Amino acid sequence: MSTTDVPKQLQATLESANFHILNSRTQLKSHQFDGLDHWSPGEDALSDPAVVASDVAAQISFLRKLKFQYLEQNAKDKYVKTIVSDDAPLITASSNEELRLRNEEKKRVLKEAKERLAERQEDVRTLAPLVEDDYHKAHSLTTLATTLSAQILDARLALTRLRQAHPHPRLTIASATATLDGQVEQMQKMEDKLQGLNSQIGAAKQQLKTEMADLERLRGVERERVGELGLVEKEAGEVEDPRIGGLYDWFLASLTIHRSLLSLKSSHAESENELRLTYSIDPPASSPSSSSKDLVLTLLFIPNTRQLASADVSLGGVVLDLGDVIDAHVQANDISGLVWAILARVRTESRSRSVDGTRFSRYNDVHCEEEDSP
Repeated sequence: MSTTDVPKQLQATLESANFHILNSRTQLKSHQFDGLDHWSPGEDALSDPAVVASDVAAQISFLRKLKFQYLEQNAKDKYVKTIVSDDAPLITASSNEELRLRNEEKKRVLKEAKERLAERQEDVRTLAPLVEDDYHKAHSLTTLATTLSAQILDARLALTRLRQAHPHPRLTIASATATLDGQVEQMQKMEDKLQGLNSQIGAAKQQLKTEMADLERLRGVERERVGELGLVEKEAGEVEDPRIGGLYDWFLASLTIHRSLLSLKSSHAESENELRLTYSIDPPASSPSSSSKDLVLTLLFIPNTRQLASADVSLGGVVLDLGDVIDAHVQANDISGLVWAILARVRTESRSRSVDGTRFSRYNDVHCEEEDSP
């Protein structure tokens, strides 16, 4: 091998050597570390301390190997240059001593840097939990502030809608108190009315018990009459129809219900063409102390027909003048309509008279109080 071929061979060796910084940087970016096959570098990966620590350890190991390779190749390069060079550098003991002192100084600086790095890492380990707690507190406070801001906006919007829906004049405390007092007074009146209705219900129940007792007594009389009728039919030799008893009970029950619904006390025929009906007119609820009155309705028919001729009405012994109602229904021969119209007219006039009487009595009381006052 000639002397001119040595530099070319050294150049080829240097180019084929794997210690270039740029190539090492590319290898570092494309290197797959053990246990991190599915890891993709980025900002999200730096959030996990374990991943960062593993990454740093792998990079340190790789850089140490790279440094060793660099030193080895550098030493080989210097050695080759020293051998092939015509002017070999003079290496003495003083040069070695100088290199040793320089290495010791670099080692000392490196040791101090490592100590500072260890202290910084210890500070990071100590402060990391505190920083994490502060971060969580700040995050929770930020979330709370956002929620409160949204609630404040909603409350302002609701308040604006309420102001638009209820313009001035709005309800004040005084007017609300007055309304409350009026409602309390109204509730007291309704309570008194409820007590009156309960007392009426109790009286009605007691009356119902009495009527039920009368009904049982009448049923006993009915059974006796039915028994007598059976004896008469047996003596006469007639066959008893089993449907008569059921039809008779149904007729009595229907008649009782009809009378209770219409407040019909009695009905009987005075003659062949005259029917007298007696109804009970209850007093209005505003004057429960007054007693009920009897309404007597007398219907006159044309003899031997079902054509209504005339009608007379009396309430509590006083004859009532209801000519307009009677004439209209007599011409139409509407008997049921006549009965309903007369009952409605009498009950309506009874309520109106009760209300007018109550107002008149209140007016007299107020007038007497004004006259007595100085």
